Amino acid sequence: MERSIFGTIAFYIGVALIVLLSIYPFYYALITSFETGTDLFTPNLLPEAFSLDNYRNVLTQSSFLRSLANSVFIASVTVGFALVLAVTASYALSRVQFRGRSLLLMTILGVSMFPQIAVLSGLYELINVLGIYNKPWALVVSYTIFTLPFTVWVLTTFMRDLPVEIEEAAIVDGASPWGIITQVFLPLLWPALVTTGLLAFIGAWNEFLFALTFTISESERTVPVAIALLSGASAQEIPWGTIMAASVIVTVPLIILVLIFQRKIVAGLTAGGVKG
Repeated sequence: MERSIFGTIAFYIGVALIVLLSIYPFYYALITSFETGTDLFTPNLLPEAFSLDNYRNVLTQSSFLRSLANSVFIASVTVGFALVLAVTASYALSRVQFRGRSLLLMTILGVSMFPQIAVLSGLYELINVLGIYNKPWALVVSYTIFTLPFTVWVLTTFMRDLPVEIEEAAIVDGASPWGIITQVFLPLLWPALVTTGLLAFIGAWNEFLFALTFTISESERTVPVAIALLSGASAQEIPWGTIMAASVIVTVPLIILVLIFQRKIVAGLTAGGVKG
């Protein structure tokens, strides 16, 4: 009995430590975003004075708002392209019998193991050939390429576990392959679609290397690059308060998005299934 109580206490202490370590960086950014002047360099757990000057400085910069809009557009389009391509590819890899299917699936997974820097030069040449350098579509293409392996792998695994009987019943009713995907599989794939779509959106939203390399003008930058290039009153000054405020503005929508889609995932998991 004592061991059980001790184990329970140790478990909750471990959970509390993990939560504290996970939340503290964002909490530090939050309290720093409300501080100005020398308060920025004074260690404290609570801000001594609240000021919205950092948020005013960020939100009054038209270039930052433009970068925010660019990130929303690029991340949303990337998710759309990745899910459409991944759903069709996962249907072929999980349901269609052809030679080399397993090898092709392992190759797709292997592509995701390459670091971004290893393919940067080749991708740069591709972007130039397509004529989309310094345009949002350069990042859409780049992010879709790196997002597809993960989404295809997850959706293929999920679709492979769905009962074959529902597909056979749809074929008997005269459904086409596209009709099977859109009318039969998509409702059942909802939890996996939400999960992969959310991860793809966060990945595209936070990506820095490609955004820095494939965009050069201020009007085409995404949020991570815009935050990295924020400058102070002089070349020697680093505007920590403004940077923290911009980081909070960028992070809060992601937190809200995760909370919203968590409920959708639970609803999809409980509602999905085959009734006999």
